[in-house]
This record gives sequence, structure tokens and C-alpha cells, in this order.
Amino acid sequence: MMIDPARHPGGVTRRTALRTLAVSALATPIVLSPLAAAAPAPLWHPDPAKDGTKAFEGVEADRGHQHPDRRYVYVEGDHYRFDIWADDRDTTGGGDRQRTEVKGMVQNGSALKMRDGEKWTISYEMFVPSTLHGTSKFTHIFQTKTPSTNGGPWVTLDLTRDGGRELIQARAYANPGSPSFASAALDPLRDKWITVEWTLTPGDKGAAACVIRDGTGPDAPVAARGGRTGVKMPGQGDYVRPKWGIYRSVKSAKSDILDTHLLFRDFQASRG
Repeated sequence: MMIDPARHPGGVTRRTALRTLAVSALATPIVLSPLAAAAPAPLWHPDPAKDGTKAFEGVEADRGHQHPDRRYVYVEGDHYRFDIWADDRDTTGGGDRQRTEVKGMVQNGSALKMRDGEKWTISYEMFVPSTLHGTSKFTHIFQTKTPSTNGGPWVTLDLTRDGGRELIQARAYANPGSPSFASAALDPLRDKWITVEWTLTPGDKGAAACVIRDGTGPDAPVAARGGRTGVKMPGQGDYVRPKWGIYRSVKSAKSDILDTHLLFRDFQASRG
């Protein structure tokens, strides 16, 4: 509202009008939503340009040093890029799989550790290109494991194939049957930034929930949402560590194992 520099149209001076507005503002209670009031500050929120791959406990790619000329995990603008080639092979599995991953969460030089019974929230934005396919064998683009025992994967985000239909699925991978608890068609979520939000409580009978949003920001539509209790995700006397990237079997159809990549940005994690 415009106020005349000399006098308000109603005969009230500008100073009086501003004083009235200020008093009214002070008298009006500010109500915070329960979520806004209770949301803990992120313990982990790396800046790719500043932190680089030091935001993670380590990088796992080309561990057999077969392709020293290739870049696998690196910063590209405001995000992390993970590259993988069809002829890559990991040192595990007898040559039947490939891996370009990062592991863990590091803030100010210290690893953040998810212990049994703790509730953690992890979110990030992700870009899945059309060259990264759902497969008939495993393709994990997120997994949780226990470092000291190499236990797991416990909870995963997978790109799967059901005939001609490709899916993105949050799964209790270590539970019998590796059940999915949040699932969406993959194709509508490709070639754009989407958001993944996890709530994880490690334990022998832990809990996991996942929300996948078709876009970015809190108002982006939900493509998949679900949760499950009784999830096997034990720290086994150590801690549960998240991993991101592409970890897949090459036993799927060759048409699904292409040179490809995966992008991540805006990682955040909080406890409680």
C-alpha cells in the first residue's frame, strides 16, 4: 500500500500509520507448523564445489585399476557425477558386476555413523538419464551396509525391470523376498531432477520409509511413498553406512548394460 509522504489519505500521518502497522505486527502471533518447529538441522549437507569427494568416506570404482584414464566420480557444476561403462568390472563377484559408488557421510573430517535405534533422515536430488536402465538382475543406486562385517545390502533403491516395464523401487533387500515398500514407473522420472527422501532406523528389526518426488522442492508431486517396519538393517556392533552410485550385475540383457551416468546434488542428513 502506498502512503503519501506527508499524510495518509485518511488523515493519519505517515509516522502514525507505520507505528500502527508495527504494533499490529507485534500483536499478531507467529505460528510455526509442527514440522517446521521440530525439523532438526542437517548434520550433513556437503557443498560439491567446496567439499568434493571428501564429503564421503571413500570412492569405490575401477578397483582393479583396469581403466586409469577414466573419471568415475567427480564434481560437475553444482552436483556430483558418477560415470560407468559397459566394460567396467568390479573386483568382487568373479567379473559378473560393476560398481561406481561413494560410501558414507563425512562432515568436517568426521564420519557420521547411523547406530542401531537412531532415527535418521536422508534426502537428495537425483538425475537418472535415459541410458540408465532398469534391469532383470540387481541394479542398486542406493544401498545401506555395515562396514565391519560387510553385511548387507540391507535397504536399497533399485532400478528393476518387469518385462517391458522399468521401475524404481525402495526395497527391504535383506528381508525374505526383498520386498518393495515404495515403487514407481521409472520412465516418467528420467532426464529430470527428482527428489528422494529416506527415513531410516537401523536395527535387527528396524524401520525404513521412502518418498520419491517427481521434481524438486517440498511441493513437487509424490511419485511413490511407503514404509515398512521389521526391516533387517543391523549395525552388528558397528554402524550402518549409506552408499550412492551405480552397482549392477552384468548378467542382465546387454541392451540394458550401457555406458551411462548418474547425478546427485543437495545431499542432507539429520538425526532424530
